[in-house]
Amino acid sequence: MLRAKRITPLRAPQEDPSSDNPLHALKESFVQWTVAIGLSPQTASIRRSALGHFIRWCHPQAIDGPGAITRDLLEAYQFHLATYRKPNGETLEPSTQATRLNPLKAFCKWLVRKRLVEHDAARELILPRLARRLPRRVPSVAEVEAIMGGAGSDTPSSIRDRAIMETLYSTGLRRMELARLRIHDVSFGTSTLLVRSGKGRRDRVVPFGAAAHGWIERYLRDIRPRLRSGLDRGELFLTDYGEPFARNRLGDRIRRYVARVALPGACHIFRHACATHMLENGADIRFIQAMLGHAQLSTTEIYTHVSISRLKEIHAATHPASCIRDKLPSPLLLR
Repeated sequence: MLRAKRITPLRAPQEDPSSDNPLHALKESFVQWTVAIGLSPQTASIRRSALGHFIRWCHPQAIDGPGAITRDLLEAYQFHLATYRKPNGETLEPSTQATRLNPLKAFCKWLVRKRLVEHDAARELILPRLARRLPRRVPSVAEVEAIMGGAGSDTPSSIRDRAIMETLYSTGLRRMELARLRIHDVSFGTSTLLVRSGKGRRDRVVPFGAAAHGWIERYLRDIRPRLRSGLDRGELFLTDYGEPFARNRLGDRIRRYVARVALPGACHIFRHACATHMLENGADIRFIQAMLGHAQLSTTEIYTHVSISRLKEIHAATHPASCIRDKLPSPLLLR
């Protein structure tokens, strides 16, 4: 039985003091151009949000036109981002700062293109250097099985969730790539998925294994017909209300299962596990690159640092220190 949809009380919107700033109109024109040239709706949304932050920062300084956007102003805004403190006292991550500044660089270039200014004020702006961080924790095969086993198989929701997690682990898909999958993107004859407009607007075909094959088939046969609603547009996975999964809703749901085995993360943990376990079992890194949809091999190479088990085997077989332990005198002899 499907649950009634929960109604969240509406909050009165907070008034934006900069709402009349003419830069907002330019921002919207820039966002429309972003969509018109074929960039993704997500990119357009990120640009709108980032420029909104910038305009709200500019407004108290009476910055209301493109001519007032100078390199000095942009560097002052960059310093503001670097020193800004969130309510919990933490600073913004360098990646967040870059997410705020990259759209601003594109906006300044667009202003030149539209002949609204003569010079690109952001041309010499140096973005924060981003660290290449390893995943916080990659689960073992046993831990992945424990996470997926926690879903059970006795309710429509649990069968759907198990099918989602099996698909994530088998294919290494990103969260929104999975949410956008449609029924006709699944080929049971070839055991492949067609990922449409992945990151960078690139399509790719990804294989999936026997476990994912079985759970997807069961979900489509027994569960999805019970979840369908008037909102059904053909997406593969539907919520309990018959809607396509939104980004946050999907992540929050999977996070519950991951937390049961005391691990951090949600959907992306299966992507890390997929790549790491394939690498540990001998897969060529270029095949993993193609499967994950990475444009640059350097992005995939992070998993060579995560794959510690194979490194430990090689270390034990080749490093002289691995033999020292056998030659140590017995603790009894040292007394």
